[in-house]
Amino acid sequence: MQKFLITLVLFFILSSCKKANNDDKQEFKHTNDLIHETSPYLLQHAHNPVNWKAWNPETLKRAKDENKLIIISVGYSACHWCHVMEEESFQNDSVAKLMNDHFISIKVDREERPDIDQIYMNAVQLMTGSGGWPLNCIALPDGRPIFGGTYFTKDNWKKVLVELSTLYKNNPDKAKEYADKLIAGIKESELIHLNTDEADFSKAKEKKALKNWQKVMDFDNGGLVAETKFPMPESLHYLLRYSQQNEEKPIQKYVDKTLLNMANGGIYDALGGGFCRYAVDQKWHIPHFEKMLYDNAQMVSLYADAYLVSKNPVYKKTVMETLEFVERELSGPKGEFYSSIDADSKDNKGKLEEGNYYIWTTAELQSQLKSDYNLFKKYYNVNEFGLWEANKYVFIKTQSDEIFAKNNSISVVALQTKVASWKKQLLKVRTSRSRPHRDDKTITSWNALMLKGYVDAYRVIHNPAYLKIALKNANFILTNQLQKDGSLNHSYKNGKSSITGFAEDYAMVAEAYIALYQVTLDEKWLQTAKNLMDYSLAHFQDKKTKMFYFTSNSAQNLITRKMEIEDNVIASSNSTIAKNLFLLGHYFSNTIYSKTAKQMLSNIINDAIESPTAYYNWLDLMLNYTDNYYEVAISGKEAVSKLKELHTHYIPNILIAASTRESQLSLLQDRYDAGKTYIYVCVEGACKMPETNIKTVVSKMK
Repeated sequence: MQKFLITLVLFFILSSCKKANNDDKQEFKHTNDLIHETSPYLLQHAHNPVNWKAWNPETLKRAKDENKLIIISVGYSACHWCHVMEEESFQNDSVAKLMNDHFISIKVDREERPDIDQIYMNAVQLMTGSGGWPLNCIALPDGRPIFGGTYFTKDNWKKVLVELSTLYKNNPDKAKEYADKLIAGIKESELIHLNTDEADFSKAKEKKALKNWQKVMDFDNGGLVAETKFPMPESLHYLLRYSQQNEEKPIQKYVDKTLLNMANGGIYDALGGGFCRYAVDQKWHIPHFEKMLYDNAQMVSLYADAYLVSKNPVYKKTVMETLEFVERELSGPKGEFYSSIDADSKDNKGKLEEGNYYIWTTAELQSQLKSDYNLFKKYYNVNEFGLWEANKYVFIKTQSDEIFAKNNSISVVALQTKVASWKKQLLKVRTSRSRPHRDDKTITSWNALMLKGYVDAYRVIHNPAYLKIALKNANFILTNQLQKDGSLNHSYKNGKSSITGFAEDYAMVAEAYIALYQVTLDEKWLQTAKNLMDYSLAHFQDKKTKMFYFTSNSAQNLITRKMEIEDNVIASSNSTIAKNLFLLGHYFSNTIYSKTAKQMLSNIINDAIESPTAYYNWLDLMLNYTDNYYEVAISGKEAVSKLKELHTHYIPNILIAASTRESQLSLLQDRYDAGKTYIYVCVEGACKMPETNIKTVVSKMK
């Protein structure tokens, strides 16, 4: 079948046809149905000459009624190559005519509709072996895909349109036969079977997974061996935890190298804080300039715990500056967080250019910095090392402040004073430039990741402003996205909550609320997390395998329901749900939660060992089983101060329950004493004698 798929794809792309004319770009005024949408990405295409439609029942019915193939074009607001294909193809009248005459064309914002993106991305990966955005899939009138790819040049796209429309007109049965085979492949991919063997989680399996992981670790530069580098923060978070629990010094060193190279590299915005999406080189030097909320949220959590472990001030600074960026650029008035900032912005001539907002010429820097320019140039490598292109530079550090100060005969204090002044001065200049587009829609799951980022930063750095922001966002989700029937909505824009939530929304919000409970002791958040997991069990779970579908049982107009199993740039919904159920099973002494979490992990453990980079969050869950997992209950009037003291230690294999008064939580029930504050440490229901001193408690867990 694979050979057949490849042959068909090559036939579509390479078969001879009339050479398309290279039309000149025209100025035009046109409005299509996307003008009624709220997604910034869809609105970007509302004035294309293509008669774009949104994904909805009416559009899908129209395709069937007119017996037309469907073009499903998926992207997102900050996607550079999405903009390129729009300019080259979707703004072109001749391309638009082909699309309008022979197809029903649907634009999809992958951030709003990850369920649609998931299905057609899977199809493209089966057809071509890879995927990405823009994602362009051509489907039968009933939505079953027959062709797909990512970015196409204008000529290739026109060729595809002609070939596919001709095929469907002259030989529709062949197209349907291919669609049947492809759908079967989509349904079989990532198919999970119930593992009926006794669960076997061991340190030996963790070590085997790590050994497989080490084959692709870049020990020189950090990250994975690849031509481009993605941060993958939660996979690094797992390795940080593993290195601490198992005293693996080489892995801790690898994590530190990665964190320092990212924080000092061009992928990090030295002036404004925050991380770009990825680096286009192996050394983290040159970024792809879009900034995503979900990346920065997870990076905050990662660097916060890394600081707790090492007390490296670079990590603390990275957390604080990234949160300053989030507050300045991605925060809304109700406590919501926005989705992303584009890679492209306008130059002096009004043309969109990638990275234009962030890069600097030597002339600009000399003009601003005057006598400090030479020192700045050395500090940030304004040389071949930091060259982006055409005398344009990004800022990269290669030395610590201490070493640089020593090598340049300046005190560390004086150097850091200068650096702060440089940043303030250049940031002021930069903010006067044409700003990149901001996607100001709010995604529930990503907001939950950022909420957890603020909670983790507060837990480690103890800045009360972080907790205030976290609580504001938590209440925003509670007020606007949580519906009366217990369901969540996925998106929020212009005061309107919309789109039925996906498994990732329930998973991430529950995870964030559990973390929020652990710093506030407000059981409302823990109970809400439980309610969200109960809703997920009722509406998302496959009762046979115990795994969870990405869409609820009320989802409509999809050709299949998929399960998100593998961890990617964000941990999968299934692995996060499993971890939530593990925690809630302990909090509420709920054996159904506990057994479900264990079964889910058992189902995928063999895959996790063989392909650890794609199952890092599952491996993190397995660490809860392969070492002692501590339940710590703090009860008494000094619970808050004891809790803060406990949070100064990095103990990842721990669950904390605490209260300053009587509590009905099973871990705290009947343990309150008005005159004393006791700390109970339990493992699998067996508890040691209560303690009153945190240092004593910590010593017993190490």
